Amino acid sequence: MVGDETRDQPNAPAGHWMDNGKSVGRQVCFTVASEQAGLRLDLFLTAREIGLSRTQIGRAVDEGQVRVNGRPGRAGRKLKTGDVVAIFLPAARPSEVIPEAIPLKILYEDASLLVVDKPAGMVVHPAAGHSSGTLVNALLHHCRDLSGIGGVLRPGIVHRLDKETSGLLVVAKSDHAHRGLAGQFKRHEVKKTYQALVYGDPKTDGGRIESAVGRHPTDRKRMSTQSRRGRSAVTVWRVRERYRVAALLEVNIETGRTHQIRVHLTELGHPVVGDRVYGGAGEPSAIRPPAPG
Repeated sequence: MVGDETRDQPNAPAGHWMDNGKSVGRQVCFTVASEQAGLRLDLFLTAREIGLSRTQIGRAVDEGQVRVNGRPGRAGRKLKTGDVVAIFLPAARPSEVIPEAIPLKILYEDASLLVVDKPAGMVVHPAAGHSSGTLVNALLHHCRDLSGIGGVLRPGIVHRLDKETSGLLVVAKSDHAHRGLAGQFKRHEVKKTYQALVYGDPKTDGGRIESAVGRHPTDRKRMSTQSRRGRSAVTVWRVRERYRVAALLEVNIETGRTHQIRVHLTELGHPVVGDRVYGGAGEPSAIRPPAPG
């Protein structure tokens, strides 16, 4: 194996490692600034927006793919000003998900990203019980130029929607676009607005819900504000239209917890119409606009 940089050199430039003319990975280097001194190695790399989670970075450290000043690093090592941190990122391997010719409603696409309108009823990522028919299956068939996210060639979906929720998703097609999008979401620079039809007639025209959301104490398939290990969550809502027995809300979230909107609106006393998990099951046909006059 030969490369266009040497991993053992503390000031080695970023570049690709080649094997018989084929890239097997790339090395990325960072110099620790004075305001970053004292940070743990894993936290320093997590903040660098290289497309890896803290868990994946920890694995790279354990496998000897991270060096500090030319020597293998430890996840908990405290960095000093001027330290040079190098991480080797292996080339992405093909995804095991099978591409499927599923029609997609694409609103925008270029060489770096696309915006797709996910319909209600479609799962975003393959999982137990949903190995096919997902948005990822469809995107793998549609896209021929994908980024290597998390070490696997797959669409760069940096945010998601529940199965029964419809809406727009931004998908990265390149490593650069994925890192940029992930950073924007992490810094809360992307504004996401939702609409929800809920039961009941809210007493006010809007409000703010601040309740931690975590796994339900007894039902592992649900989330709850009564969780013993909940994470802070903030939901802001306002009424757009009233229908006496229901209302259409505009919802913005300042955090992105699983099922956050559904859990918070149920806590508010106005569950989402048709949501059988959180108490909003019912017949939407029973909802009528207010009578004239």
